[in-house]
Amino acid sequence: MAGTALTGTTVAEVMAELATLEDPKIRAVNERHGDDHGVNLSKLRALAKRLKTQQDLARRLWETDDTAARLLALLICRPKAFARDELDVMLRQARSPKVHDWLVNYVVKKNPHAEELRLAWSDDPDPVVASAGWALTTERVAKKPEGLDLPGLLDVIEAEMKDAPDRLQWAMNHCLAQIGISHAEYRTRAIAIGERLEVLKDYPTSPGCTSPFAPTWITEMVRRQGDQS
Repeated sequence: MAGTALTGTTVAEVMAELATLEDPKIRAVNERHGDDHGVNLSKLRALAKRLKTQQDLARRLWETDDTAARLLALLICRPKAFARDELDVMLRQARSPKVHDWLVNYVVKKNPHAEELRLAWSDDPDPVVASAGWALTTERVAKKPEGLDLPGLLDVIEAEMKDAPDRLQWAMNHCLAQIGISHAEYRTRAIAIGERLEVLKDYPTSPGCTSPFAPTWITEMVRRQGDQS
């Protein structure tokens, strides 16, 4: 039975199991980051592994509006099965940072409408939606930069990142760092923009972790890659 998907599982059964995984201490930590759930993510992934891919169940779990259920839904869904408009609605519903992050990284990036959504979201007036567009742009900067206007992206970052709302600022900063890391010809400019704007310069960083301050981030990643060009 271990290799068999639990295809007969109902939403009620899944919600009951999620309730047993709820840990008040984990919830307290998560709520400080804006995530209203208390489920250990390793246990959530173990449950997803037992359920396996179930698109219909994933959709029903998403509709519960419960953060843990939505995270589970994103682990058991079929990313390519969502329509463009469906993903747009889901992103606007995803107000938990973790749900937003998993939706973009685990689902949208694997969906055939990813590029269309990247273009639509990047200019959205909602900064949280726009941050998803920037996350998709960062993915292209790293993996498929052909056709991107990298100098133009740097222009926008230089003009708008300093005063952008937190989630959007973080996404733009990641894009700035990725341009500097992946594209040696723009590295000096990317570092200079980061030094001038000082975004996340004083962000607390745990020992052994790389600072999100773009000049530090770029320099460290380039050093690790052995690319000093």
